[in-house]
Amino acid sequence: MTIETKSDKGHTRVRGFVRAALRGLGLALVVLPVAVVLFTLSLVSIALIPIGVGIVTTPWVLTGVRAFADRRRILAAEWYGVRIPSAYRAMPEGANPWTRTFGMLGDPATWRDLRWLPVDMTAGFLTALLPAALLLYPFEGFALAAGLWRVFPDDVYWYAFVPVTGQVSAFGAAALGLVLLFFAHFLTPRLLEVHFQMTRAVLASGQGELSERVRVLTETRRDAVDTSAAELRRIERDLHDGAQARLVAMGMDLGTIEVLVEKDPEQAKRLLSQARQSSAEALAELRDLVRGIHPPVLAERGLGDAVRALALRLPLTTEVDVDLSGRADAPVESAAYFAVSEVLTNAVKHSGADRIWVDLHHVDEGGGMLRISVTDNGKGGAVIEAGSGLAGVERRLGTFDGVLAVSSPAGGPTMVTMEIPCALS
Repeated sequence: MTIETKSDKGHTRVRGFVRAALRGLGLALVVLPVAVVLFTLSLVSIALIPIGVGIVTTPWVLTGVRAFADRRRILAAEWYGVRIPSAYRAMPEGANPWTRTFGMLGDPATWRDLRWLPVDMTAGFLTALLPAALLLYPFEGFALAAGLWRVFPDDVYWYAFVPVTGQVSAFGAAALGLVLLFFAHFLTPRLLEVHFQMTRAVLASGQGELSERVRVLTETRRDAVDTSAAELRRIERDLHDGAQARLVAMGMDLGTIEVLVEKDPEQAKRLLSQARQSSAEALAELRDLVRGIHPPVLAERGLGDAVRALALRLPLTTEVDVDLSGRADAPVESAAYFAVSEVLTNAVKHSGADRIWVDLHHVDEGGGMLRISVTDNGKGGAVIEAGSGLAGVERRLGTFDGVLAVSSPAGGPTMVTMEIPCALS
């Protein structure tokens, strides 16, 4: 058993303080320019709809807004456990620009995103920058005490409410900086959490949220039924074209052997060997079919070992990190396994990567959440498009109220994050 000392706790708090300040600074540097650009483009694109230009540009701009909002949802969940639901309406596959434009504009979640952007580039910018300011501002007081005040010999330099005119008042500024640093040590992580709580208050607002959630769940359940029907048709086709055909041929060979065993023993032996080979091939096909329905290692060893076994069959170097204290329900494990399988298959086929990292862990906040990330060092550019493998993964996870997020800038790396609410037994 590891005993955490007071010194260890102090170091942990300091790391949390500095980490929160750096995260806030990074957010502030990204929040203002990206939010301003997206908000401006959204207004201009929507304004150009009457002349037709906006019909083409609006879906692309609003997709960027949604990606920006989804990225903030992921950071809120990963850094502070703040869950911000995402309930966008799905667009029909192959929809034309007109349908996509007015379908997205008719989505209440779109207008929540557009209301959030000006909040994010004002109050969001300040709440993200404040933790970094609380870390850096005290060091200005220390610098004044170290002699910086001499740079302003003819003027009074104000440090907060302390007028610095000499060495004594500079020491007063340093003392104030020390007090500020002490309070910042406790307040900085909480201030950054306020940023995400404010984000949730705007993105998750709206009286129609419950009905929208019900509608989304209804769509995901319908997708699940369609997927199941398609899977049953695939199994029927594979049985008919594969194992069944081999078993029929083997039966015919055995009938011929029965006739030839007395008349032509040599020919009977050859046909018997052929029948044995057909039976082995039929058995292998049946095993592959069963493995595609529900891998035995998943049922026997759980999700972690099943993903490790999956990684061993890949032609790329794959590292798997598993931190699961128990097992999820079988349907959740199955959905997670096939989602990971599809993402890994996409990475092998399209990414051009030579290394993949898979991380599976479970957190207990909010009733429990299974989080899976698949990262590759490929060329990037992966997107969730209608009819793509990632869209299928998104529908599969949606059946269990799960979410999928993709970060894949040009040049890589690509990171696919999946979350499924569940508890472990």
